[in-house]
Amino acid sequence: MSDVIPDGPVRSTTAAHATSPTRPGAAARTSPPTTVGSAPDRRPTALQATFLLCLSCLSVLGAVLIAPVQPAIARAFADQPGVGLLVPVSLTVPALVVGLTAPFAGRIVDRVGRIRLLVVALVAYSIFGTAPLWLGSLPAIVASRALVGVAEAAIMTSSTTLIGDYYSGARRNRYFGLQTVAASVSAIVFLAAGGVLGQGNWRAPFWLYAVGIVAAVLVPLLLWEPAARVRGELPAVPWRRILLPLAITVPGGAVFATPIVQLSFVLDAAGVDDSAAIGAISAFASVATAVGAFAFARLARRGPTTLLLVSLTLAGVGIAVLALSPAVAPIVVGAVIASAGTGLLLPTLLTWTLTTLPFEQRGRATGVFTGCLFFGQFLCPLVVFALTAALGGLSAALLGIAVLAAVLVAVVLARRPSVALEG
Repeated sequence: MSDVIPDGPVRSTTAAHATSPTRPGAAARTSPPTTVGSAPDRRPTALQATFLLCLSCLSVLGAVLIAPVQPAIARAFADQPGVGLLVPVSLTVPALVVGLTAPFAGRIVDRVGRIRLLVVALVAYSIFGTAPLWLGSLPAIVASRALVGVAEAAIMTSSTTLIGDYYSGARRNRYFGLQTVAASVSAIVFLAAGGVLGQGNWRAPFWLYAVGIVAAVLVPLLLWEPAARVRGELPAVPWRRILLPLAITVPGGAVFATPIVQLSFVLDAAGVDDSAAIGAISAFASVATAVGAFAFARLARRGPTTLLLVSLTLAGVGIAVLALSPAVAPIVVGAVIASAGTGLLLPTLLTWTLTTLPFEQRGRATGVFTGCLFFGQFLCPLVVFALTAALGGLSAALLGIAVLAAVLVAVVLARRPSVALEG
């Protein structure tokens, strides 16, 4: 296992293989993985941590940037069939593609390394992310958003795996929590920027995707491969051991996405039709997400059962308040409560999944976790759309999501996961 001890340098697995004792004939019976090259003797500093946290924010750009202009996009393409479904799907289709491709990105990360994949993905992110500036049909925009999802899968898997590689123990918990904090704070910026830029032209927010090119230039200057590449058969990931957190992550992703995706429509139904106002309210709610995520590092010792019960209860209650509130003020209260719960939920699930895995397994597990999370996010608008049609309105559909959160609470109470979250 290659890792970073709390105050030590990255250590290569090469030396471990060279000095480990073997019995005569053992090499003939097994084919253990070998490493190619060696890991640099470098210590990650606050600069690397900050940069990795910023990279983690790029998926948030894809998730929330155009949320405030969804009503404007719907009006711009009002004559195209299926606009009521395609507009919210344009926001979340990257999540579907991340869900489908992140497991493959995780295998690439473990096989060929983190840095190469990250650079290529960042360039692709900018190319496909800015494409809606010139596309003239809603289906074409949805297709470009799907390609953004391919890039996001590689970016999220690589950057999250690197955090797990560079740090361990309490520092890893802190940075996993700060990853969600950074995402929440960036959501405030991106939501506000999307609302302001979208006032004059709904296409303008897509220019922000060009930041991927800048990040691609910085990656080889600031980051490095934490260990030598593995040649031969990769060690198997203990999937049975992490099946429960992965299973909860799929519906958890849907619960997480609900306030982000649906808040603008709830506000629009309450009479708020100004994109800047919608962006400001959404940004305010994101502050609560940051608070919930920031609290994770301090609460990690309480274990996944307690943290999941608290986070899912807050999310369910907040979404129920959104569903039942006819006025703006209680809608904001509900969004804040739900966002606080989802902010605590994500680092809990991520750390629970990865905390016991070594370097050679971490990329694949991170990829599958990322896939589960984003697939759940993609399902969110589809489930809400179906429930809206079946139950007769958005309020009833949101109550259905609140019930889903309650079901997850019941699952946690029944299984009572007890894996220790380091801290």
